[in-house]
Amino acid sequence: MSHIAFIGLGNMGGPMALNLLKAGHVLSVFDLSSSALTVLAEAGAGVASSARDAVADAAIVVSMLPASRHVEQLYLGEDGIIQGMRPGALILECSTIAAASARKVALAAAAADIGMLDAPVSGGTGGAIAGTLTFMVGGPSQVLDSAMPVLLAMGKNVFHAGEHGAGQLAKICNNMLLGILMAGTSEALALGMANGLDPKVLSDIMSKSSGRNWTLELYNPVPGVMDNVPASRGYRGGFGVDLMLKDLGLAAEAAAGSASPIPLGDVARALYAEHSQSGSGQLDFSSIIERFRAVGAGEAQ
Repeated sequence: MSHIAFIGLGNMGGPMALNLLKAGHVLSVFDLSSSALTVLAEAGAGVASSARDAVADAAIVVSMLPASRHVEQLYLGEDGIIQGMRPGALILECSTIAAASARKVALAAAAADIGMLDAPVSGGTGGAIAGTLTFMVGGPSQVLDSAMPVLLAMGKNVFHAGEHGAGQLAKICNNMLLGILMAGTSEALALGMANGLDPKVLSDIMSKSSGRNWTLELYNPVPGVMDNVPASRGYRGGFGVDLMLKDLGLAAEAAAGSASPIPLGDVARALYAEHSQSGSGQLDFSSIIERFRAVGAGEAQ
């Protein structure tokens, strides 16, 4: 089994790292959160004192960080870890970042004789825990072939989207649609509730009708309708509003760069920006339903 360094142990990265341990890989981990490190240490991972320390002897480095600036700092900064990686190693960059940032890392990695794939994920925290994530991969196909055993220890589906940056572009498109679907699902459920419908009954009806979608069936935004989703634990522990807002911003950047109209993406971005500014930025993105429920209840926004 491979010696893997894992950098970034948040709501997604932590469970992904645990699944690598379960698959028998040797792990060195680093995160700024001591509690996250404790969880991995108790599961058998080696805790590094720094990101550079974590990658020193690793054959594969997996990173799961919040945004492009964090990824560029990790790999390309003054103390960037590419400088500390051994030649022939492989980077699996699983964060959702700008395609341009992924390409920057890939160029620097190639100059150091290091392979790199941008491999952002879909499936949410539930998929991260269950090991059923979908990976959208950008980079050379032969590099992907060598990475498949590691990716399949964390996920169920792996798609090769194209060359470096293509994985990020696929993820940006996916998450723009996800944000639109969650807003639309929330709006429809809030409308039904405001008019006296039971949200579970309405969810069951729509999930067997033409309005069915992932957010309705697997990530319902109404508290109490579905177990083991953020809505049923105070919108904690999922995919944050601010992270969705960041991804919608990446979609807007990609749209501007290609002169592509995204009117629904722009509406979703405005809704999540308003929700974040109201103080809900750290809640799960399904909490967007609160914006619609407030209106339906006649409360001021």
